[in-house]
Amino acid sequence: MKKQFYRRKSVDELTFTDDGMFQAVMRDPALCAELVERLLHIKVSHIEYPEIEKKIAPYFSSKGVRMDVYLKDSDKIIDVEMQSYPQPALPLRTRYYQSMIDADNLLKGHDYEDLKASYIVFICTDDPFRDERGKKYGLPCYTLTTKCHEVQDMNFNDKITKVIYNASGYEKEADARIRDFLRFVYTNDPSEDDFSVRLTKRMENLKKSENFREAYATMGIREMDIRREALAEGMEMGRTQGAEERSIENAVIAVKEFNIDPMLAAEKMNAPLEKVMERLGLAYTESTNTNMA
Repeated sequence: MKKQFYRRKSVDELTFTDDGMFQAVMRDPALCAELVERLLHIKVSHIEYPEIEKKIAPYFSSKGVRMDVYLKDSDKIIDVEMQSYPQPALPLRTRYYQSMIDADNLLKGHDYEDLKASYIVFICTDDPFRDERGKKYGLPCYTLTTKCHEVQDMNFNDKITKVIYNASGYEKEADARIRDFLRFVYTNDPSEDDFSVRLTKRMENLKKSENFREAYATMGIREMDIRREALAEGMEMGRTQGAEERSIENAVIAVKEFNIDPMLAAEKMNAPLEKVMERLGLAYTESTNTNMA
């Protein structure tokens, strides 16, 4: 099966899972609140502000994060991410996001008790979890909270919940409302689900909007600048250090962080493609170059 990597789509080609479109659709507070309530089984009493692509970088030297949809309720903070391509370090990514959320919200002089409940939700188009043999677990939803190994029924109550949805497993989802939404994410077919129909209508209106088209074009210019900078920095680091391992690492970063085609990343970083593919957990054959062209 041919692996699909980054290709800039036109506005008319965009679907709900695409960068730009997902964030724009979620700018509708009613749709955003309904999505959160549907996926988390909680009531959103009042959204203080929906902030799209929230950027958090508490320290100059720390790695910042840009969150897709970041919103606050009176007693909770919710981050919703759309993941339409493989993310091998997803568990560690959620860990870092959580730390950034806490650092952003606990002001100096405040007590730890002031920390709000936080929810990190990832909507993945494919199953991100596999067992030790590499077989997908196949669940439509993975809910993760902090547990005590010694006392199973102890409530640690750190108010952290991480929910990972796997749209490809929608048929196994018992909740009809969630199943219909995951099916929409996976197939782009709203079917007869009212919520998915309204999401689709919102996308159709956005595609007709000159403001959205201009914003998407601007975002494309910014993305390409970032990708060029990443490639240039990686090539320079490879030249100065001259190490194969570093060139492989740079290529892997280019693929994971900027969704660059592995073949292009390996070429630009002067890294062996087979080792880059191996590090990414992708199959490599002698025909890989031809198949990915």
